[in-house]
Amino acid sequence: MATRSKQKAETRKANKDTRPYAIAKYIRIAPSKVHVVLDLIRGKNYIEAVAILKTTSKAACEPVLKVLNSAAANAEVNKGMNKDALYVAECFADQGPTLKRVQPVSRGRAYRILKRTSHITVILDERA
Repeated sequence: MATRSKQKAETRKANKDTRPYAIAKYIRIAPSKVHVVLDLIRGKNYIEAVAILKTTSKAACEPVLKVLNSAAANAEVNKGMNKDALYVAECFADQGPTLKRVQPVSRGRAYRILKRTSHITVILDERA
């Protein structure tokens, strides 16, 4: 049985990050491809980040834009923040589960294909 569970829960609640965020899980694109797009918008103003994502021709731009808009909506509705004052404080892509597939090749052999997935997180904050 867990000891000091109420005290631990209170400590976790006190240390919780209060910035608005959004997470998209199990996105079928490799995290290495998402990192390239996230590096473009990290630290940028929300409006500037949206413009960058709409004009960049990378496959990862569409899911990242979706997560960014979701985080901005969370900030506006839940925290009462103004979209114009927001900026991308943190953004990262963690590796999700890998789907393993088989590609038949010559002489009766099989090569393994790894279809990687990502968990994309965008954390916004207000400019002081």
